Amino acid sequence: MSGSSPAARLQQLFEGRRLTPTQRRIAHSMVRRAGDVPFLSSVELAELAGVSQPSVTRFAVALGFDGYPALRKHLREVAPTEPVPVAGDGDDAYNEYQQAVLGEIENLRHLAELLADPGPVERAGRLLAASRPLPVLGLRAASSQARGFGYFAAKVHPDVRVLDEGGSMLRDRIDAARRAGASALICFALPRHPKEVVDALAYAQEQGMTVVSVADSAFAPVAKYSDLLIPAAVGTGLAFDTACAPMLLGRVLLEAMCDDLPDAQARLEEFDARAAARGLFVE
Repeated sequence: MSGSSPAARLQQLFEGRRLTPTQRRIAHSMVRRAGDVPFLSSVELAELAGVSQPSVTRFAVALGFDGYPALRKHLREVAPTEPVPVAGDGDDAYNEYQQAVLGEIENLRHLAELLADPGPVERAGRLLAASRPLPVLGLRAASSQARGFGYFAAKVHPDVRVLDEGGSMLRDRIDAARRAGASALICFALPRHPKEVVDALAYAQEQGMTVVSVADSAFAPVAKYSDLLIPAAVGTGLAFDTACAPMLLGRVLLEAMCDDLPDAQARLEEFDARAAARGLFVE
């Protein structure tokens, strides 16, 4: 683990653990502040996660340590020697709108650290490129992410099906995609997480489809029904969450998918030629 980012090392520490909802909340907070965590007391971590101090102690024991001091000692051994400052922390010079932007910059920085290992994204690209058709699922807050991904994916993939509406027909559309040959499904899952999305992913797996998820956390409810989950945090500084990092991760996955579609460039050039012939764009 020595060559990975602090956030990636923490996620590796949590992988395969059966954590309670409270413990997942602690883990999520630790990943978001990976550079600071080795220097926080159990009380400070509890305040950061919004849980009790005994919950932090139980969390450390659940990870196999004698207590929180042992966990913190382990983290210091594999983390940078100095805390990593977080943009906007404790800085009253920024108003709430600026702080929201700075929070998103921090989310993007964490995403950049995660992408230092391109393996998961490259694997996702192969899975998505090979699926014919390719279902793209995203409901409620995540519906715009699904539609945006589907819009661009359709330029290079021969058969993209956006599933952005729930209801009784959602399983029918998953069935139809599977019967048509779909081998994988990509899901965008953002808070608040609709139960219908979790149920849809469980059903897709039952039908033999590989589920690739973009979620706000590695501990999101969809994790249980995802064969490959890549996290990208949302911003919480405004009345409604902001999703710059999940959107960018979606574009990264599109790039990886294009790399595994041999005719992707030809399709793009064909679209540009047709768009020019139709006078589709003003520029």
